[in-house]
Amino acid sequence: TKQGKSVGLNVIVASLLYAKHPSELKFVFVDPKMVEFSSYASLLHHYLAVLPNAVSEQEMMEKSIVKNAKDAAAILNSLCVEMDARYELISRARDLGVDLGVELELVEPLLHGIVAARELPALYPELPAEVFQAIERHTTADANMSPLDMVVFVADGIEPLRRGTIGIQETRDLVGNAPLDEVFWKSFTGGITYVVATGRYLFPGTIEVYNKLVLRRSAR
Repeated sequence: TKQGKSVGLNVIVASLLYAKHPSELKFVFVDPKMVEFSSYASLLHHYLAVLPNAVSEQEMMEKSIVKNAKDAAAILNSLCVEMDARYELISRARDLGVDLGVELELVEPLLHGIVAARELPALYPELPAEVFQAIERHTTADANMSPLDMVVFVADGIEPLRRGTIGIQETRDLVGNAPLDEVFWKSFTGGITYVVATGRYLFPGTIEVYNKLVLRRSAR
């Protein structure tokens, strides 16, 4: 109807793509006309939620933009499963006695490392405690990071699926060209900058770790 609806929708989508990492955002494009959103199919492995029963790469690509009501229902149901998984993670954290001093819903993105570090020792008792410590600290960091802690933290921060923001690219460029503690510092502070820039909740424990590290670095 030439009222600008498509332009408005594309502006909204583009702004979200710019602001969010794939781990934070998934789109479901329902396009029965098969013309409005076809250009977004290339985002399949990053920003698109896909049908859970897709059996091949080709089928996922063909159905990456939902074109009929049956597929729409299936993929929306799969998103409900994802939300249930997040609630389950919070529930597991509570059962394990995780207490971060704030409501766990506020720090849900940090919980997978903490929960894994408490559950994995029973499954892999042969591994040393240092491994589980690194798993826990890769989401929260700590003022006393061991070399292994820093390696795991940085690896998570620059993994290939993370959108190449300026801060992440700068950290990637430092790998192999700067001391490990400097690479960690860049990754840690870059994460804080990203959280603040995108207007999300900043865990108070992160602020505490930052202040301790700043004082230690200034005393060198």
